[in-house]
Amino acid sequence: MLPGEGAKLVSKALDNKYKSFTFPVLPKSVEQLKALPEASLTDPYAVAALTIAVLDCHGTDPAACHAMLNVLKGPEPLSQAEKDFIRERLSGKEYKPRSFFAGATPENNYTPTTPWTVRVHANPYSFQNEGWAILYIKSGGGDNERGIKLRQKPSTGQWFLNDIQCLSDIRLPASEDKWR
Repeated sequence: MLPGEGAKLVSKALDNKYKSFTFPVLPKSVEQLKALPEASLTDPYAVAALTIAVLDCHGTDPAACHAMLNVLKGPEPLSQAEKDFIRERLSGKEYKPRSFFAGATPENNYTPTTPWTVRVHANPYSFQNEGWAILYIKSGGGDNERGIKLRQKPSTGQWFLNDIQCLSDIRLPASEDKWR
């Protein structure tokens, strides 16, 4: 096998693959996060789903959100710039993370159905570079899927959050849209 062919085979096997994750409750602390079966961090799709579940906590407890994101980030904790980015993107828009859960739409003010379900998607380019992945999640308030970048630690096989690319603006909830 030539260099890079292994990554191409992995990419081909994962093209357009979807995985759904259902959470009876969303974690509010590092202990609750670590208790979830997805917290082994061996499945990149699960890490992407956990990222969304953890971001939902930011509106009520930013410190707990940051602590949980640090677990998902592994050996590189959140930088101050990343914390500022998350705060800026979610300030006054706490509905954004909820928009990624099943049933959440602008019409229902991004109230997801419970249990909380998030669907993660890989496209043909998601695993293009060995040890890296960009997986996608659809927001009920956006037209396109949004990315979450992950990196694999070869010594453990675990996948860690590298970059949150899914927090761009979406449609306003009906209750906040002055044009409805």
